[in-house]
Amino acid sequence: MNRQRNISLVLEYDGTNYHGWQCQPNAITIQETVQRTVERILDHPVKIYAGGRTDTGVHAFGQVINFFTEKTIDIRSIAKGVNSLLPGDIRVKGAGEVDETFHARYSAKSKSYIYCIVNDRYHSPFQVRYSWHIPYTLNALVMNESIKEIIGVHDFSSFKKKNEMYKKHEREVLRAGVKRRGGFVYIFIEATGFLRYMVRNIVGTLALVGEGKISKDDFIAILQSKDRINAGPTAPPQGLFLRKIRY
Repeated sequence: MNRQRNISLVLEYDGTNYHGWQCQPNAITIQETVQRTVERILDHPVKIYAGGRTDTGVHAFGQVINFFTEKTIDIRSIAKGVNSLLPGDIRVKGAGEVDETFHARYSAKSKSYIYCIVNDRYHSPFQVRYSWHIPYTLNALVMNESIKEIIGVHDFSSFKKKNEMYKKHEREVLRAGVKRRGGFVYIFIEATGFLRYMVRNIVGTLALVGEGKISKDDFIAILQSKDRINAGPTAPPQGLFLRKIRY
């Protein structure tokens, strides 16, 4: 009997055509698509563990997964084989054999997300799938000053998905910032963990700051209120990218 190998893959995908990462009945998901493809290459069932569970329409530059196999196929051939069968909007861009204790989710030290806003008069059809269009000029400097207030350990109940239940609402944000590059505004957040919709709800609230509808002090008060009803709208999913998972 061959030893169990723990294989890790780094995935990049366009989430437009999928109902999120996690398998769901009667819906096409990225997990199901990847899992079926890996099983065809290995010729046996596998259980896939993922570093992040992206929602419907959310994209990834650096999703990390792992699975176990006794097959002796070399890493390069696994990656090449999986890519040859995956649809064009999902790709393996890195592969390796890892320690048997490695778990894509529980071994992660942090995850980072980027959100893209097109801040221009019109929304190019080539950007629609990957950004949120806000035609009103945003003050990225004030947005950046405001987002710095979430760095550290905070209760993020104000930015969770409405009615979603958690044992703890505290999360630690390691880095956060807002930058303008021409007609684009990018929001970056790295944290040890996230509540569901947390990034998108922070972005939706920051957009109100950028438009001048609320102030930096209002943003701080919303964070401290620990009540979702006080925060801004949920930013649409297509502007969000899982950037990187650190181990």
